[in-house]
Amino acid sequence: MTITKQTVADKIAAYLRHDITQAQLVDWAENALMEGEFAEQDAPTISAAVSRLGLADVRAFGLTWADCEQLLHQLGFSARIQIVAA
Repeated sequence: MTITKQTVADKIAAYLRHDITQAQLVDWAENALMEGEFAEQDAPTISAAVSRLGLADVRAFGLTWADCEQLLHQLGFSARIQIVAA
């Protein structure tokens, strides 16, 4: 499977929505780096974002909302927040 900017953005969105855990995001990123094919035209950008996600479980790096926003921006996306009644 080819990993695109959209693929990475979707994974970040799933993490921010709590659909996947940080550990699952890190596992995906690590597997993507080892086994994935990055879309050729965007390979440097995708590789950098996936590499950063792969380090999210290291205390010195972590993964903040601002980090996610920055990664999404680098991929050509933006994040929006919607507050709804529970």
